Amino acid sequence: MTDNHVCRRLTGRTAVVTGAGSGIGLASARRLASEGARVVCADIDETTGKAAAGEVGGLFVRTDVTDPDQVEALFQAAYDTYGSVDVAFNNAGISPPDDDSIIETGLEAWKRVQEVNLTSVYLCCKAAIPYMRRQGKGSVINTASFVARMGAATSQISYTASKGGVLAMSRELGVQFAREGIRVNALCPGPVNTPLLRELFAKDPERAARRLVHIPAGRFAEAEEIAAAVAFLASDDSSFVNATDFLVDGGLTGAYVTPL
Repeated sequence: MTDNHVCRRLTGRTAVVTGAGSGIGLASARRLASEGARVVCADIDETTGKAAAGEVGGLFVRTDVTDPDQVEALFQAAYDTYGSVDVAFNNAGISPPDDDSIIETGLEAWKRVQEVNLTSVYLCCKAAIPYMRRQGKGSVINTASFVARMGAATSQISYTASKGGVLAMSRELGVQFAREGIRVNALCPGPVNTPLLRELFAKDPERAARRLVHIPAGRFAEAEEIAAAVAFLASDDSSFVNATDFLVDGGLTGAYVTPL
């Protein structure tokens, strides 16, 4: 999508994106910038994070999203540099191979995924919302997943549980702060064609085929398609969308049987 097709819904706004170095985070940083936002790119990977910030003309802040002090510093840097925190896209997450069936998954793997996928969202919301309360407006977008809504026999138990937690927490925050002009939504992508997914499926093509059959669209999402939903939720076009699970899944959660 070229810039001249994109509306400028976010001019003058500051958006903080975690996990901005790759995948959905990178695509979203690009999209938000193209709509006029000043983008703060947070990532634990200095190389990819800096590259993302450079590309969108934004600010890079190296952040371990499980560290409360670093998360506080991230939103402080956004505010100090640009004067507001209008959008928080709390997107960083992991899906490691040792998070598998509950029978296989050890406690350490469980805890690590909970820390990165759920505790980090708690920390980011805790840091971002006070800025938004002072402004009387803001949009928080937390990356959950379609697995927060559906069960899978090919389980990644801690990932699934963490995303369910993100969904419930987002709903509660959206309700709590609605009258203060703050919206909080959980973005629930279906499977996305990202480096993370490609790596997973390159090792196991059978697993890829098994998952693909459930998607009515017959393909995985592109990161840019998820980014378009992020831009919508960040903008005033979604002014009455709050405390919900915003599904971008190609019809996956609506399907009983898919077309042949």
